[in-house]
Amino acid sequence: MFTIFDEEQETYIQVEEPDYSLTYTYADYLIWKYEERLELIRGKIFKMSPAPNPVHQQLTMKISGELFLFLKGTQCQVYPAPLDVRLPVQNRKKDHEVTTVVQPDVCVICDLSKIDDKGCCGAPDLVVEILSPGNSRKEVRLKFELYEEAGVKEYWLVNPAEQNLVVYVQKEAGKFEGGKMYTDGDQLESWAVPGFILEVSEIFTR
Repeated sequence: MFTIFDEEQETYIQVEEPDYSLTYTYADYLIWKYEERLELIRGKIFKMSPAPNPVHQQLTMKISGELFLFLKGTQCQVYPAPLDVRLPVQNRKKDHEVTTVVQPDVCVICDLSKIDDKGCCGAPDLVVEILSPGNSRKEVRLKFELYEEAGVKEYWLVNPAEQNLVVYVQKEAGKFEGGKMYTDGDQLESWAVPGFILEVSEIFTR
């Protein structure tokens, strides 16, 4: 069940399903009451995949755990999903309102002024997304474009089925570089989290 604002009646009403052709804002997102997890991408509703499988959850825990131990005592903090991240990306229909809210699997935030009681407002330094069987190519491409435009410094795309991850870094504003793949036996040295080194084989070992 969704609670939405009816502009004609100037009141909130409940509907079974929202109109997916419409453009929504973060203000709408805050009042929705729905059992499924949702993301809002440039004002459009995206239903997230069903509950993550055990492999997905293990990877989330391992990556966030390694980062947590490394960052302990620093100003940077790691957050596993779910955490609402409001991204500063454009939407021509609603230029002055937040229309993108995503829930990365893992993110690292070093500018703690971006953290409030609703989540994160602004681009994390590092974002990790773990692919699920339900992820479409369109969804993967949309997330890449969002994180690039928002100014995420480093983006990891983890593929459990292939047991590898691809890393993109943004050293120049507005453009990801690289797309370097890491697999069994490789060491990943983070650019956005200086000094952090991940042994790739360890995260895929059960």
